[in-house]
Amino acid sequence: MRQSYLFTSESVSEGHPDKVSDQISDAIVDLFLSKDPEARVACETLVKSNMVTLAGEITTKAKFDFSQVVREAISEIGYNTAKDDDVFHANDVFINNYLTKQSPDIAQGVDAVAAEGKDTEEQGAGDQGIMFGYACNETPEMMPAALIFAHRILKKLADLRKEGAAEWLRPDAKSQVAVNYTDGKIDHIDNVVVSTQHTENVTHAEIKKFIVDQVILKVLPAELLDAETQYLINPTGKFVVGGPAGDAGLTGRKIIVDTYGGWGRHGGGAFSGKDPSKVDRSAAYFCRWVAKNLVAAGIANICELQVAYAIGYPNPTSIHIETFDTLKEGLTEASVIDAINKVFSFKPADIVSQLDLLRPIYRESTNYGHFGKDSLPWEQLNKVEELKKELGL
Repeated sequence: MRQSYLFTSESVSEGHPDKVSDQISDAIVDLFLSKDPEARVACETLVKSNMVTLAGEITTKAKFDFSQVVREAISEIGYNTAKDDDVFHANDVFINNYLTKQSPDIAQGVDAVAAEGKDTEEQGAGDQGIMFGYACNETPEMMPAALIFAHRILKKLADLRKEGAAEWLRPDAKSQVAVNYTDGKIDHIDNVVVSTQHTENVTHAEIKKFIVDQVILKVLPAELLDAETQYLINPTGKFVVGGPAGDAGLTGRKIIVDTYGGWGRHGGGAFSGKDPSKVDRSAAYFCRWVAKNLVAAGIANICELQVAYAIGYPNPTSIHIETFDTLKEGLTEASVIDAINKVFSFKPADIVSQLDLLRPIYRESTNYGHFGKDSLPWEQLNKVEELKKELGL
């Protein structure tokens, strides 16, 4: 009997209040790394109405005008139109700064120095935790299809908005794509949901036609859309009040959008606002790099890697790999773990150096997923041949 099921993933736009927070936090990370690569940054952002609140810990020799960075990030998103259009405006938001210095107890664990009670003098993990990396051969990006499709919709919508293709478009938006699988293979797209913020002077019919014709049909595979595909566009009927005016936003609240859309597992740690000494971010990127190279090498069609760390300790406390019965014949998951330990170093300091992470690259990662963009260092397929050699392929 043929087995059929649906799987759905969502994405959110640059103007979604949680993503506004992520972008402000990552703008601050990039700002400090551009002037002080050794800076320690853990910046959380809250946005609501016409207010931005920064909180967390920063340790650096550099000094900057935080308000300018915040306003530039908001303006780049698109909250810079006429002031009567939205209470959240780059020029007028109130900014509250509660950033303090990193705890010395955490710092001594992360720093490459000896300390009482610390087992080694090496740089340790910035926190305990578990991180996952995932890759599959389902899409060119080696990512789950439903999530990539949802990202494509909102990236196209943002491009059209910034090009002025529809003057009524505003920054806040969400998408959702349900993919139908039959016997484990993509059969078709069952439904697409898009909600986009807009001005008052546009009809629902205009919005729906534009989103379907100029966005969905332009970016989703035509062979997966059929007469049964349902398009739910602004299903509430109206979406004028949006962004931080309509809802509070917090850094790190879209971790499933940022990673694998619920298809691959997640360890629970957010990325944005953190410098790469925080393994929540750097080790998750590293695991994606490893998993993607394994799939590209033909070692498995699907690969999920889990790594765990203890705060202040340089070596992972565990490494686990799951290939979901797609491992190449003749290999074992134990042999693959042996191979990746020879090709990659999972120590936090080595992760940073292998991926060259002490530079301002994080704003590029913030929107439309932290994975699947070829320009980012953890997306490079530069370890394929080494892995094949280690495994005798």
